[in-house]
Parts: sequence; C-alpha cells; structure tokens
Amino acid sequence: MCIMVSMIKATDFGLSVFIEEGKVYHDVAGSAYYVAPEVLERNYGKESDIWSAGIILYILLCGVPPFWAETENGIFDAILKGKIDFESDPWPSISSSAKDLVTKMLNPDPKKRITPEEVLAHPWMIEGGDASDKPIDSAVLSRMKQFRAMNKLKKLALKVIAQNMSEEEIKGLKAMFINMDTDNSGYLTYEELKTGLAQLGSKLTEVEVMQLMEAADFDGDGTIDYTEFITATMHRHRLETEENILRAFRYFDKDSSGYITTDELEAAMMEYGVADENSIKEILSEVDTDNDGRINYDEFCTMMKGGTSTQPNRCSFSIS
Repeated sequence: MCIMVSMIKATDFGLSVFIEEGKVYHDVAGSAYYVAPEVLERNYGKESDIWSAGIILYILLCGVPPFWAETENGIFDAILKGKIDFESDPWPSISSSAKDLVTKMLNPDPKKRITPEEVLAHPWMIEGGDASDKPIDSAVLSRMKQFRAMNKLKKLALKVIAQNMSEEEIKGLKAMFINMDTDNSGYLTYEELKTGLAQLGSKLTEVEVMQLMEAADFDGDGTIDYTEFITATMHRHRLETEENILRAFRYFDKDSSGYITTDELEAAMMEYGVADENSIKEILSEVDTDNDGRINYDEFCTMMKGGTSTQPNRCSFSIS
C-alpha cells in the first residue's frame, strides 16, 4: 500500500506564550471552538492545551467540533456544559479506544485531564496499539448517507434553508464542490461524484454511489447541482437551527395559517419538480401525527430534528 506523507505546517501563533510551570493565567484568548472551560473561567495553566488538542482530535475523527452554536457565547455555554456527542455518525463506527482518548483529553477538570505523556502512551496512539486500520466515512459521506434516509419534505426544507446560507457558512463545501466538478459545468455527474468520494477515502460500491447520487439529485435530472450538494452535505447543526426551521415552515405555510395544508405541500413540491401523489401521502402519514390532514409547526419541528441526537425534537419557538 502506498502512503502519501505531507509536511504539516502550524501557523498563527500570535497569542502563544511559553507556559511557566505552576503559573496561573487569567486572560481569555483563543478561538471559540477550542477554548478550554478553565480558560473561560480565567484560571488556567498548561492543561488547557490538551483540551484544545482533544477538540482537534474530535474534529479529525468526525468532521465537526464537539461544542457548537450559532454565536460565540453559545459555543462558550456548550463548552461549560461539557456534553460530548458520541452517538451521531460516524461515532458508532469509531473504536472505543479512540473515544476513550478523546474523553480523557476533554475532561472538564484540568486536574483530572490526561497529560501529554499519557496521551502519547495511550493504547490508541502507540504503534501497534488499539487504533483500527479500518477507514471511517468522511463527514461529508456520513451526511450524504443521512440525507438519503430523509423523506422528501425534509429534503426540500433543507434545500430551502441551504439556499439562504451565507458564503462564510458554506465556503468549505463550496471548495469541495468546485474540486469535484472537474469539467467546471456547475453540476456533478456520477463519475465526478464517485471520483470525489474516493478521494475522501470512500470504499463505496458503484451501487452505493448511485444510491447517494439519486438521493442528492433532488430534481431527478441525473446530476447534482451546487445547491443540492450543499443541502446533502452541510452539517445538520447548521441547517437545523430553530431560526432556519421556522423560516422553512413559513416558506411552506403560504397563507400563514400555522399549518402546511395538502395543497401547500403539493404546490411547494411541484415548484421543485418532486410532487407525486404517493410521496405526499407518505409525508402526511409520517409527519401528520394527529391525523388532521395538515402539518402544524410542532409536527414539522419533530420531523426536522428527528435523528439528531444532540438536539431536542421539539422547537421552543412560537410561530405566532
């Protein structure tokens, strides 16, 4: 097996200092996602670097940070709460040894946090240790698989949301799409998707790639356009915020009645070229839990947040 090795370069040491043994620091500094809880409490030492390295390891394994919110203060609140998601994909397929190391590096108590020497001696880190050689799905591939399992209403709602995302929020996925779109057509063909996923480490069969292709190809034209790609691959935390869910619900609820009627559902699906009688019946059967023939906001929220273990299934926003 040929292994490509690249030089790693670390940059941006503008706020770095040499830690003095036993010295306590009080200034809050660093990027929000990587800040240790004791830094936020303005009482920290060298142990905070192990926390930040643990955040990086978590991201390398699953593609997203463990503590996320739409605002910096929200991120800080999540860090102080300290709940780590080991349930969402791809974590079920990641070894218990890797999760053990991440857990020890992200111990909220710096006195109990694993030391640098213990990190390097951990069974998952040492040569010939517990680390699996089984490739894990890239974050993008995991999200495409999740997207495939969604009903048409949720896919359509996510597409409505994705169309309103800022350039900053989607710049990474935009770069990935451009890299996969080798003929610069603005669309991904089956061959381009297959090649692109292989470059991400995917070992999918041709049938599995075709299944993902068909799931992301929302309008059924045989290709994946830019918005379809963003919709299928963007992290659910970013798409499924309550503000975005409310915005999507209002898109469908044209008459602002507080309900998505069968006619409104059909009209929206026709607009995107995905309306058919069976799909509409399936959506109502799945989402309309009180069987009144329409979808209220709570039902819509439950559908949108279903399968996202790190979020409650109900929204706290009111549509009034």
